[in-house]
Amino acid sequence: QVTLSIFELASAAGVPCEVDPALVTALTGHRTEGWSPEEDYKVSCLLLVFVALSLPLLAADPASLYNPELDGHNNNVHCLAKAIVQLSAALFTVHSKNIETHLKEFLLVS
Repeated sequence: QVTLSIFELASAAGVPCEVDPALVTALTGHRTEGWSPEEDYKVSCLLLVFVALSLPLLAADPASLYNPELDGHNNNVHCLAKAIVQLSAALFTVHSKNIETHLKEFLLVS
């Protein structure tokens, strides 16, 4: 909690942070009622498994080809790596888990 407060202060000052405090706050406030924290944690892990298993399908999609006119991809797949890192960091900060361990598991699954 102290680290999250520091990240909020740094983010307000414009300093880039490892974990997005606004995303952590949004995820904390969006917990499903009636679910135990353990079930919520399992859903977070399953989300990363879903993303990892979707990567080959996204790579095979014709919209994933680089478009020089856009200096990117038609389906914005070039933003996926940053999204995965930010979302997993926020999810596992909410659950007080080791982010690095979960990202290593994500790489093994994908």
